[in-house]
Amino acid sequence: MSDAKAVILDHRGLLRIGGADRVDFLQGIVSNDVARVSPERSVWAAFLTPQGKFLHEFFLAAEDGTFLLDCEVERRADLGRRLKLYKLRSQVTVEDASEDLAVAVLIGNDALAKLGLPEEPGATAPFGGGLAFVDPRLARLGARAILPKSGAAAALADAGFADASLEDYDRLRIAAGAPDGSRDMEIEKSILLENGFDELHGVDWDKGCFMGQELTARTKYRALIKKRLLPVEIEGPLPEAGSAVTRDGKNAGVLRSVVAGEGDTALGLALLRLDSLGERYDAPLMAGDAKVTAQKPDWAEF
Repeated sequence: MSDAKAVILDHRGLLRIGGADRVDFLQGIVSNDVARVSPERSVWAAFLTPQGKFLHEFFLAAEDGTFLLDCEVERRADLGRRLKLYKLRSQVTVEDASEDLAVAVLIGNDALAKLGLPEEPGATAPFGGGLAFVDPRLARLGARAILPKSGAAAALADAGFADASLEDYDRLRIAAGAPDGSRDMEIEKSILLENGFDELHGVDWDKGCFMGQELTARTKYRALIKKRLLPVEIEGPLPEAGSAVTRDGKNAGVLRSVVAGEGDTALGLALLRLDSLGERYDAPLMAGDAKVTAQKPDWAEF
């Protein structure tokens, strides 16, 4: 029996970037290689401050001579405004597409097979009157789809996807150590490489300059990463997102996303100081009255 499920993400929205200069325009701003985006390939990227701090993350897909940016719905107006500030005389249009299009995630062991997609991050194909692509961060996170809003639910059901919840997706995402926008990264303070953007294919080191590249590169090549966003298991009363994590009463980091587990153990993402974790990531950590155990993602090289 298929375990393929889907959920429409109400907390995500869409911007449409058009115009003859759209590739060159975005190439100088965002962290990934926009020239790689095509009807067969999508990417994950970030828009930073000039000082290299996090502002926005988004998935970037191609559609009919335009780009679609899958971004945080509550912050899409800010992203659009910031992009327009850098447009100058470029032939570029920035439009809100959230009223017409919806973002969904499709998960389960046979989700990619139902879509006819290979287990290759970023692989993209038409689907349901829109498009679907393998999550560019990790193929095991399933696929994302951008669909006409009016027919999104029907398209997912017709393709054999049962209903899932945001919590179902969050458990998968958090266990894999993948951040979700400002739920997990602090605006104008977070650094990409502390949040897995290198290992999760969100930065292209060969594309040339982009906004905030200097700090990002310096952090990588001078080994300046002292903290990491890591999945954690939580035993005890479920702390709120934003709760401090401590070791022996001293600050060790902060919880970001949290979600109840399917058993007695809850899951979360926490930005933790690496020197607080112990050699085997087994140091005793606490968040309020709850025990916190850090997990090292299998993609991590640190």
